[in-house]
Amino acid sequence: MHLSLATPDRNSEVTDLMRRTFTASEGAEEGNLIGALARDLLTTTPSQDLRVFIATAETDVMGAIIWTRLQFETNTPQAFLLSPVAITPEWQGKGVGQALIRYGLTDLQKQGVEMAITYGDPSFYSKVGFQPITESMIKPPQPLAHPEGWLAQSLTSATLQPVEGTTRCAPALNHPDYW
Repeated sequence: MHLSLATPDRNSEVTDLMRRTFTASEGAEEGNLIGALARDLLTTTPSQDLRVFIATAETDVMGAIIWTRLQFETNTPQAFLLSPVAITPEWQGKGVGQALIRYGLTDLQKQGVEMAITYGDPSFYSKVGFQPITESMIKPPQPLAHPEGWLAQSLTSATLQPVEGTTRCAPALNHPDYW
């Protein structure tokens, strides 16, 4: 397995992986929704606000994660949001997702990002250092259907602190269907 920062020439592979993986686990409607989200994030998010990492076996993409900048009204701290994440079904449960997320977290930390946030399964994301936060601690960009899935971690030696004001995510992700 090789972990790397994805280049734009892999965008169609990442989009297809997201669509296929979510179709297999959640059905065609969800697969198409997440595939469209990935495509839109990859094609409309400015490069300085986007980090995409892939896991490959030989030349095949077996996993991908997309990080996009999360902006606060105060402009601090620097934060990125992890969403979506997809590992092909045959590679799930083998540590690929955790390795890919850790790789991404390390890269973000090297870039000076201070906080990582995601919205997902607490039992999975806690394995890579995320902890539950409240909506009052960091306001999500949209109302959350599952507030228990609002998670964050500090990428510095400082502990997580509340962030005042509104939060903005990438425009492609700023839709209630994803929250």
